[in-house]
Amino acid sequence: MELDLATLAGLFGRSFSLWWAIVPGIALGLAVGILPGFSPQNTLIILLPVTLAMDVEAALAFMIALYCANHLSGSIPAILVNIPGSAGAAATCIDGYQMTKNGQAQQALVVSFVASVAGGLITSLAVLALLPFLARLGLVLRSVEMVVIILFGLTLIAVLAAKDMLKGLIGGAFGLMLGAIGTDQVFSTPRATFGFLELYDGLPLVPVLIGLFAISEALVMIEERVTGNAAPRAPQRPQWLETVDGLRMAARHWWQIVWTGFIGLVIGVIPGAGAYIASFVAYQQSRLFSRTPHLYGTGHPPGVIAPESANNGVTSGTLVPTMAIGVPGGSTSAVMMIVLQYQGIVLGPRLFLEQPSIAYGVFVMMTVAYLFMVALILPLARYAAKVVTVPVHTIVPLIIALTVVGAFADREYLFDMALALVFGVIGYVAVRTDYHVTSILIGVLLGPIFERYLLRSLRIGQGDILVLFSSPIANVLWCLLVVSVVLPIWRERRLARTAT
Repeated sequence: MELDLATLAGLFGRSFSLWWAIVPGIALGLAVGILPGFSPQNTLIILLPVTLAMDVEAALAFMIALYCANHLSGSIPAILVNIPGSAGAAATCIDGYQMTKNGQAQQALVVSFVASVAGGLITSLAVLALLPFLARLGLVLRSVEMVVIILFGLTLIAVLAAKDMLKGLIGGAFGLMLGAIGTDQVFSTPRATFGFLELYDGLPLVPVLIGLFAISEALVMIEERVTGNAAPRAPQRPQWLETVDGLRMAARHWWQIVWTGFIGLVIGVIPGAGAYIASFVAYQQSRLFSRTPHLYGTGHPPGVIAPESANNGVTSGTLVPTMAIGVPGGSTSAVMMIVLQYQGIVLGPRLFLEQPSIAYGVFVMMTVAYLFMVALILPLARYAAKVVTVPVHTIVPLIIALTVVGAFADREYLFDMALALVFGVIGYVAVRTDYHVTSILIGVLLGPIFERYLLRSLRIGQGDILVLFSSPIANVLWCLLVVSVVLPIWRERRLARTAT
């Protein structure tokens, strides 16, 4: 069924009438996203009896609003205290926390909010227009193409290693080694699990994320407080002028919001590809095509815009395969599938003919949810920025308590709490010896996924490595990857020759 203007207007009117479900969803999504370890899928599972009892459209509006707000709010602790609320916000820490250290916490939050809302809004509108094409895209991008896409994210290790190549590569290799823990992808043989059954599925991402960023940052704060070496914090008095300044920064880089949002959309369409892949790829590509790549990592607004826009572009992308072919694009969309199937709705191509109000309505509800966020989220930056003025002796116990509980909440294993503390020590040692914890995290996050798609591709090609070059789309991606690696080297040499 084609989506005409009258039908579209009716869907928007119906979605706005569900404000009573959208607003609580946004509020709960914000609360869940700020706390590391509390994921939207776990929240929706807890609330499953409530959503199953609701009208299907109201349930969808609530779940979608929670999902979108969760992706947005993960950047708040990432920017303020260098603790990503989710894996998708890990890349935001690189420049977002630096902006806070530079006394621009409120501006960084506003830039993040604008990029998140605009990226999500643009991509959800694009899905309404391009849904048939995007549904096919999810089938076209297979294991071979995913190998190259993940390599784009892994090349960010080299970018982070630019200041100290040896330490950067060691950190990345260490992360890849840690990512290999668990059962192997072919024979399911345990690797480096040391007899712990909790590691058979691989390193759980939430405790690793919490340990490397949250607990290590808390330990650094404690050390600086004890030794008296803490840098004076820039005064943070909430002013609307700083909110306007953040809006101006975001508007200056509007084109970056658009194209990095579409990176998130395309990666989100691929079933199983996470927001963290999109955010790392977007950050790497943003730096590659920037005229000032040396500013990334120093508190550069585009370094916040790129991962946040892509992170929220993923939200609409993950629902495309869910609605179009009945394959969940992620764990949150899988929970949504349960609610829809309980209501007797059969997902797939026929849904667009039999119940277009549901098939297209999902993306209209997402658009409306982002519109509501425009009014609800921006004022939050003015007050959230005051977190950086909280005394160390108050904020450190809160960080450790909330994050350790978050490590437990994901899988409900006491083992994960201990694992978070172990990675906290690893992260602290890395920070104090000038190893980039983000490069370690990239290896842990992307290493297992890369191995899975690489081995799957090689099995399809019966062991022939040339299968990685058997697809026209993959070959185009390979060329772009080579450009991504060669262009920064060429640019640095050109600048060096110019300087001499």
